[in-house]
Amino acid sequence: MTVDVVGIPVQNVTMEEAVRDAAAFLDGAEPKIIVTPNAEILQLCVEDARIKEIIRGADYIIPDGIGVVRAAKMLGTPMKGKVAGCELGWNLLPEITRRGKRLFLLGAKPGVAQAAADKMKAQYPDLIICGVRDGYFKEDDEVIESIRAARADALYVCLGVPKQEKWMVKHRDRLGVKLMIGLGGSLDVYAGNIKRAPKLFIKLGLEWLYRLIKEPWRIKRMMKLPVFFVSVRKYKKERKRGETE
Repeated sequence: MTVDVVGIPVQNVTMEEAVRDAAAFLDGAEPKIIVTPNAEILQLCVEDARIKEIIRGADYIIPDGIGVVRAAKMLGTPMKGKVAGCELGWNLLPEITRRGKRLFLLGAKPGVAQAAADKMKAQYPDLIICGVRDGYFKEDDEVIESIRAARADALYVCLGVPKQEKWMVKHRDRLGVKLMIGLGGSLDVYAGNIKRAPKLFIKLGLEWLYRLIKEPWRIKRMMKLPVFFVSVRKYKKERKRGETE
């Protein structure tokens, strides 16, 4: 079941359900794309029809951020809760391992993907990581060929928004993978270069505040949040108007 948030069909799932669904994609016949938008990204969808089309082109859209959950509640369609993309990527590793599937890591600065792979293997020794590649490339064909040659089943794409979403949608049928997930800066988290907020901040829906304290340069990006809620209210009024006409 999905919830319409400013024109984007967001999955209304728990983390456990998202992991289950993502794991099922690994056994499917067609390549699937999971995207992980937060409120900032959904506001980009409001402002740019091209980005909105790309996000909507994914097969599975999860609510990565408390702002998305609050927006759904404002629209009268409460969700089960936030499903952080970074956590989904990590929680999916046991399923990838159990199924004997092959994972490729793409993105971040040189050395980060390998460091993330090392941390993953330390916790899941039987996990098959068939390749890593940093995000500093100019030619897509070379990267695509390396992913195909590695016979990857799952691909974590960490190129930043909206580049990673554009890349996945554009090359969906060329990569030979069953599942792609856009995970932004998650490789840095997996590698241990960036720490996630303490559990108390996450529980209170204040992960954004922790990140702002740690990275004050994010203030301009985070100003999208109040703008997003204005967009949500406007969307609610327009939808209600459309229902009465």
